[in-house]
Amino acid sequence: MSEVNATSPQAKAGRKEWIALGVLLLPVLLVSMDLTVLYFAVPSISRDLQPTSTEQLWLIDMYGFVLAGVLITMGSLGDRIGRRRLLLIGAAAFGIGSVAAAYAGNPTILTAARALQGIGGATLMPSTLALIRNLFHDQTQRRTAVAVWSTGMAAGAALGPVVSGALLSQFWWGSIFLINVPVMIVLLVLGPLLLPEFRTAVAGRFDLLSSALSLAAVLPVIYGFKKIALDGVQPLPALSIVVGLFFAWVFVRRQRTTPHPVIDIELFRYRTFVPSLSANMLASFTLVGYSLFSTQYLQSVLGMSALRSALWTLPGTVAVGAAIPVATMLVRTVRPAYIIGGGFTIATLALLMLTRLPAEDGLLMLLIGIIALAVGLTPVLTLVTEMVVGQAPPDKAGSASALLQTGQEFGGALGIAVLGSVGATVYRHSSALDSPDGVPAAALESARQTIGGALAAAEQLPARAADSLIRAAREAFTIEVHAASYAAAAVMALAAIGATIALRSIKSDTERIAESAEPGRATETASVLDQ
Repeated sequence: MSEVNATSPQAKAGRKEWIALGVLLLPVLLVSMDLTVLYFAVPSISRDLQPTSTEQLWLIDMYGFVLAGVLITMGSLGDRIGRRRLLLIGAAAFGIGSVAAAYAGNPTILTAARALQGIGGATLMPSTLALIRNLFHDQTQRRTAVAVWSTGMAAGAALGPVVSGALLSQFWWGSIFLINVPVMIVLLVLGPLLLPEFRTAVAGRFDLLSSALSLAAVLPVIYGFKKIALDGVQPLPALSIVVGLFFAWVFVRRQRTTPHPVIDIELFRYRTFVPSLSANMLASFTLVGYSLFSTQYLQSVLGMSALRSALWTLPGTVAVGAAIPVATMLVRTVRPAYIIGGGFTIATLALLMLTRLPAEDGLLMLLIGIIALAVGLTPVLTLVTEMVVGQAPPDKAGSASALLQTGQEFGGALGIAVLGSVGATVYRHSSALDSPDGVPAAALESARQTIGGALAAAEQLPARAADSLIRAAREAFTIEVHAASYAAAAVMALAAIGATIALRSIKSDTERIAESAEPGRATETASVLDQ
């Protein structure tokens, strides 16, 4: 198939483009699923491979670390060598990594295989968004395509634990990786047939130093935030964040001076580009950060199994699937700033409601709260994604998509660290754990660390003391959820105000069409870039 110049004009997308979108959904579903698919498999993997605690941590985190670290590199590389080509290379790498992970005989091989999957995932995600930018030139059609893409992302993340639990009930743990292989084969077969190639006409040589600097910036910061979320603020994670920020400063300086930058600094000159990235990061901050508490509440407070708690999250996915199309229809007549601000406001109200979550029988309130949170924030992510991709020139769509997704990774890591730290502090100092009846001091000390520690300590106590400790720990954790809800609600309220003000210049579809019909206004309103 012949290549298409990234800047060539095209008519509205037809059947072929929409079928191509269906093909692009395949990697989106799997890459997002693989972020959560290990939730149930860790005990089985631990029994077979017997990793140390450090090795187990890397088994869980390696995929996400590598994915976040090389997104910027892969986005820029796709702009240069061709987005379809990079997509297919990524599909092959992801498939090979999946087979290697399924049959790994020791923790080192499994960790390396997860790293290869992360590299493959980092090539797939910006390539899919960049190809959507090139396939759908009409803004309304592109917004619909991005909505479908966002729904696939949300569905994949929600289905990961469910699929994992279902497979592990019938097969060995390697099956959760092998499920990726036939999908990647389908992508490799259909991709060349249905996806046109796009590459930047004049991109220059690839800057390896900039790529290394981006990796040195992203990985230490995300590592530091994750360690702080696990162990609290300590010197090494804090130093890691400082080192990452230093390399980020060096990276930005190089992008301003090198003739062939990995990231086009001109993107940041558009008035709404930085606010759009910020809204994306803040939405991820709360969605990812708060999921830590909702999952633990279902399992540790309400006593559900991991699979059952995962199944209870599916109604939220269905609600999100309904909310995204509504948002894409509203934006035709309502300015995006008001929809995005409204989404943050819904999230704020949902979180304030969750500050009243009870320590017993709170399933209904939790479900209402997390569904409202997802319904408020997922359309925000969808609209912001379309705005960022749409603002970028077609030949820079890969780099812009990589920036967007790197921001999501930063936001999620920051949300886990900040909300986790707030919650952990409140839990440790909760008066509910002051003097539960019959609990010895040693057990109480373990219980003050985490609710998991409390439940483990209770297993070693007589029945009456165990019941007392479990009730106290569940009450303390519920107070922790309240504190995290207040903190997240404050962030969402500020995000609602900031997004409404910063993005208010972007007009609705109706306003743009009306203005473009006026004499002398067509050029002014032809693109969101200039707004």
